[in-house]
Parts: sequence; structure tokens; C-alpha cells
Amino acid sequence: MTPPSWYVAVVGPADAARPTDLDQATQVGRLLARAGAVVLTGGHHGVMRAAAVGAQEGGGVSIGLLPGADRAAGATEHTYLLPTGLGELRNGLLVRSADAVVAVGCSWGTLSEIALARRTGVPLVLIDPWDLPDDVGVVVPDAAAAVATVRELLAGG
Repeated sequence: MTPPSWYVAVVGPADAARPTDLDQATQVGRLLARAGAVVLTGGHHGVMRAAAVGAQEGGGVSIGLLPGADRAAGATEHTYLLPTGLGELRNGLLVRSADAVVAVGCSWGTLSEIALARRTGVPLVLIDPWDLPDDVGVVVPDAAAAVATVRELLAGG
């Protein structure tokens, strides 16, 4: 079996996720899975769950890195749920485990993941973010553009 060539974190709001965020995250997860990527998330509901649903629909794998120690607290749509016991520090683990990050929408937790990706040089693609500095990442209009941009960034182009 050939191992996956890339791992992409899909991050975004949980409780404050808007219907458009959920739709875009589902599409991102689906398109990433079809492209052969492993989808990484924070393991809970909202954008994280939607990305896992999309990965499942696309025939792929999703891994949720949970902040707590209880695997049962995660969204069951994930292929694998890994309890880290790190609390919000798991955001750093999530970003550093990824070859790229796609942020869908924004929240305070998402903002921390965006900042970590920016500070550590992990390629960052954003769909409908908060008002952020121009150099934070590549802002795209939708899921298809996000996945195409991730592919381009990871190919070095």
C-alpha cells in the first residue's frame, strides 16, 4: 500500500460555524480525500466534523486530534480520533502535523491555528477569514480553489 503523499489540516469554528463554513469544509474534505490527502482536524463538531464527513464521502481518511483525553468526545465521522490531553495546545500539534492548513471561516481557536501556521511556515490557505493582514496566507473564494492552491503550494509552485 502506498502511503498518502500529503496531510492537510482543515480548521475552523466549532460552535460558531456558519452554514457556508460547513458546506465549504465538507467540500474541502471531499476534494482532499479524492486527491489522496489525509484530512487532519481538531476532532470535534462544526468545521472539523464537516471536513471529516467530506473526507468520508470522498473515500478518504480523516484524523481528529482531540484536545482532551476522552476519545468519545470526538465527532464519530472521523476515521480515527486521537485524544491528546493537551487542551488548546493541541492546535500546535495539529498545525505541525500538517503539510498545509486550510482555514474555513474563523474563530478564536482558528485564529490561533492560523497564527501558528504563519509563524512556522506551514502553507496556509483561507476561505472567508476574518480581516487579517495581507501576508497571512492565500485567501481563496471556495473549496475547489483551496484544494488547487494547496496542491500548487505543496508542489513548490
